[in-house]
Amino acid sequence: MSGHSEEAVKKQITLYIRVFLALMALTVLTVAVSYIHMPILLAVAVALFIACVKASLVAAFFMHLSTEKKIILSVLLLTVLFFAVLLSVPSWHHL
Repeated sequence: MSGHSEEAVKKQITLYIRVFLALMALTVLTVAVSYIHMPILLAVAVALFIACVKASLVAAFFMHLSTEKKIILSVLLLTVLFFAVLLSVPSWHHL
């Protein structure tokens, strides 16, 4: 046995179910937003925001980053920063 109490396992399962439902709701939101007629730049920004929220949920709970050391979270934030810079470089080029 892994040493976890039955109550702790139930709390963890409940947490996973809530995260799953949030991911499903965000997926439905993504599809719903795709049917709204918006300018391309705004549509891409909204889609990327929703995708980042979903990726954060997956990383935090399914990859257990919410319970890991601070260094792992700082590396994740640094990766997000570099990703944002790489996304903005083409925009700077066009301006």
